[in-house]
Amino acid sequence: MAKKGQTFRRYTLELKTEAARLVNEEHKSIREVAHQLDIQNKSQVQVWSAKAKQGQSLEPATSKRGRKKTTFSSLEEEIAYLKAENEYLKKQYPHLHKE
Repeated sequence: MAKKGQTFRRYTLELKTEAARLVNEEHKSIREVAHQLDIQNKSQVQVWSAKAKQGQSLEPATSKRGRKKTTFSSLEEEIAYLKAENEYLKKQYPHLHKE
């Protein structure tokens, strides 16, 4: 589990490809490749090399983060959605709704 304030490193596709190549083609150890390319976690190199060996893409699965935004085809559809959402919340939290 991530800790508060923790940051994550992102690696370029070129770096991932190079790491996988060094492990799979030049038969360097995973630890050696991680140290050489300044990759924090050697298990990450292991995952990349396994994916490359199986022919899978090293690109990230999705580039978007967070919850998918709901889109509406019309203003009326959006209003109906918001009304339904409002009614749902009133039922979930009746003590907050006072008329």
